[in-house]
Amino acid sequence: MKKISLLVIIIITTIAYISCERDDICPENTPTTPNLIVDIYNAENIENKKNATNLLIIGVNNEEALGIYTSTNNIVLPLNTNEDTTQYILHNNYKVNNNGTPDDPSDDYAEGNQDIITINYTREDVYVSRACGYKTVFKNVTFNIEPDTDNWIESSQPTNDNQSVEDEEEAHYIIFY
Repeated sequence: MKKISLLVIIIITTIAYISCERDDICPENTPTTPNLIVDIYNAENIENKKNATNLLIIGVNNEEALGIYTSTNNIVLPLNTNEDTTQYILHNNYKVNNNGTPDDPSDDYAEGNQDIITINYTREDVYVSRACGYKTVFKNVTFNIEPDTDNWIESSQPTNDNQSVEDEEEAHYIIFY
């Protein structure tokens, strides 16, 4: 009887050990949904990067300021994972007041030059792991500049032939101004 009890305990312990799983925690270095990376180049000398000054980035649909860059030649734009389009206002030479914050972006008389960009794409959810779930990658990405009377962005071009955003290792688009 003792042998049977001991055997039952060993079997139950083995089953419990096999069915136990480690905590499912997604490691910080696991790639998640990538952002669109845009490099800024000089339109007059296309081999050289060019800094945009006091660049204010605002989401068109949510009117939330994504950020203001005092001087940058590289921007990172999150894409909407629920729709196939994302729009931003890129306001170059935006007026910044004495305490380093931007003036009211809704001011029609704001200094500088704003361009509206529309990014279209198809979304694909990719399984990462049980702990991390899914990430969204973006295929067939197009980058369109809404024409106006004074565009500061002259043109754009993709950096890869398949026009996809699958990681954040390098720029996906280049804009020239």
